[in-house]
Amino acid sequence: MSKCIFEVNNHIEEYEFDKVARQANGSVWLKVGDTVMLATVTIDRETVIEGDFLPLTVQYLEKTYAAGKIPGGFFKRESKPSDFETLTSRLIDRSLRPVFPKGFAHPAQITIMVLSVDKEADLQRLALNAASAAMLSSDLPFKNSVTGVRLANIDGKIEINPTNTQMQDSTLDLFIAGSKEDLLMIEMRSLGSVKTEVIPAMMIDPMVDPSLASETINTRISNAMGEDELLDVIGIAQEALEVANTQFEEAMIPLAKTSEDVVFIEEVSNEKIYAHVSANYSDPIKEAISQMAKSERNSSLKHIAKEIEASEIAKSNEWAYDQIKHAVVSYKRKCVRDQIINEGKRADGRELTEVRPISIETNVLPNAHASCLFTRGQTQALVVLTVGGNKDSQMFENLTTEGTQNENFMLHYNFPGFSVGEASPIGAPKRRELGHGNLGKRALEAALDTSGRTMRLVSEILESNGSSSMATVCGGYLALRAAEVDMSEPIAGIAMGLVTEGDKHAVLTDIMGLEDHDGDMDFKVAGSYDGITAMQMDIKLGGISKELLGEALAQAKEGRAHILDIMKEAEDAIVINEDKLPSTDLFSIDPSRVGDVIGQAGKVIREIIEKFEVAIDIDKKDGNVRVSGGSKKGVVGARAHIEKLLSTPKEKAPEYHVGDICMGKVKRIVDFGAFIELPGGIDGLLHISKVSKERVANVSDVLSENEEIEVVILEFKGNKISLGRPE
Repeated sequence: MSKCIFEVNNHIEEYEFDKVARQANGSVWLKVGDTVMLATVTIDRETVIEGDFLPLTVQYLEKTYAAGKIPGGFFKRESKPSDFETLTSRLIDRSLRPVFPKGFAHPAQITIMVLSVDKEADLQRLALNAASAAMLSSDLPFKNSVTGVRLANIDGKIEINPTNTQMQDSTLDLFIAGSKEDLLMIEMRSLGSVKTEVIPAMMIDPMVDPSLASETINTRISNAMGEDELLDVIGIAQEALEVANTQFEEAMIPLAKTSEDVVFIEEVSNEKIYAHVSANYSDPIKEAISQMAKSERNSSLKHIAKEIEASEIAKSNEWAYDQIKHAVVSYKRKCVRDQIINEGKRADGRELTEVRPISIETNVLPNAHASCLFTRGQTQALVVLTVGGNKDSQMFENLTTEGTQNENFMLHYNFPGFSVGEASPIGAPKRRELGHGNLGKRALEAALDTSGRTMRLVSEILESNGSSSMATVCGGYLALRAAEVDMSEPIAGIAMGLVTEGDKHAVLTDIMGLEDHDGDMDFKVAGSYDGITAMQMDIKLGGISKELLGEALAQAKEGRAHILDIMKEAEDAIVINEDKLPSTDLFSIDPSRVGDVIGQAGKVIREIIEKFEVAIDIDKKDGNVRVSGGSKKGVVGARAHIEKLLSTPKEKAPEYHVGDICMGKVKRIVDFGAFIELPGGIDGLLHISKVSKERVANVSDVLSENEEIEVVILEFKGNKISLGRPE
């Protein structure tokens, strides 16, 4: 058993190797404070998987006992992974996949289990570091350290690897995975906040009523980060990654197990076949490339391969179909990349910076609260919004927080097979769908203020040829606006690509599926005209320099602005589904006037609710008011009534004492007495036994509503006043 203890970006981390799970190819026991994780790497050397993909599976698993909890629900054991577990598994997979050598063909399983948890632990960062340590210490013949770093912006200061408590005050959540030299994976989002501004009410004399001397306005801010500022922060992260990975490699590689051989699948290439394809089938392949649909393109390439297989030269040389198909696909990839690098043209004829044609329709579903059909080229997303109340929120639990949490904004992304022409059934969402939905949610959430409402966006991808997650962002923003949901600023998304050949490179705007498949980078950026609210980057070529990333960000900003201009035109043409859309109005009042809106024993607020058929929630501490109802007319009327009520200076309520005699009006007669309205709008109860000196069977025999009578204050019981008749 070996142990490494060192500081990694502000945290003391203790790694023990081969303490447990010793039959795995590599295992590590990680302890950071009260957090304990077990990470293992297992390779099936007896099996070799044919095909052009890496057979890697990553599973991140949280045990509820790690936080002293028993699983909620009917079944008291861990079962289906939570969204956080799935997204963390995906994050680790995307970070480590680039370091596996090309041709690695053995099934590989990386498992990370959380066994004990500290409430301040960044579980995603620690899980990635543990998985990387398990790989470094394993018997795999390649040793490449990958670590993660999270950065926050707290009061303008960049914090490296903040605690969960610190993250609550941050305007930035940036997670980067990389090696000593390269950035491999980036996940970024801005964290929205509310700015409270006190505006003087210049038209009102504060001497009349000091409470009206100012007005408090809460404004949602997305905290979108500018490209240059983001690059500076990424530079800080790159330095931290270099330090951490140097520590990892120097400390862990000497402790690794003896390396064992693995099989690397060589490409089934044949130079003669490739030369034959290049010389005789260049035009048909280029024609196939120009076909935008994936199914049509694959069908054409398959037809070319079959045609070559049936030729005399193929038969005489005994060329296998797999070799022929590989040559055709390889030549196709070369054509795509050469055309981009050398001619500055793309398969569909676009310029490198050109965005595909966009069409937008809003509220296409008459019975939905709001909807948007967003089409960009051959990518089409139908995004539908449903608005609910607090009770409709998604409840969930996680290890690092106490109790049940509530999610008031959800974005669910669905990718059916027919969107790419595949005959496949629709089932439960897969990792990719959860990941794309999470990216869209992060992009929009920063600019969105739910304010007591629950909002669920569902993105149905009806057609896909690249960048469906960014179409979801664009359609999601417009669906929110089609329901009159306030956003701090318009948000759009765009997918970028990269092709490199030697010292040449080209950055592509709004990539389609072919360019994603044959390119070197998948880079998605969402945000406003001025900054980025969410970003996701995956690198296929081993890493990307900060300079090249800066070029891609600048080009993405231009493309995003172009899309936002088109979205603005569609937003101006929105027709609201007022008959179907539940209405909610949110505003603030002076907290000292909350009592005036509620009234004695809730009398005033009940009258408003009954008159306008609305629901009213008031935060007594902050003065925030939420009025909701089935019709916009009722909500608008209720707000106007409240504002009119508060527009008059607050009159000082008269003070009453026991024994005071005054005139009052009979407001309501009940079996046990009558409610009397005293001067100042204060109610008191005249009990049936106090109505007259003689015995009274029915109060209505003596009093009638709206009759003015003389009463005396007998006693106070809390806010209630008992009345009698003077002698």
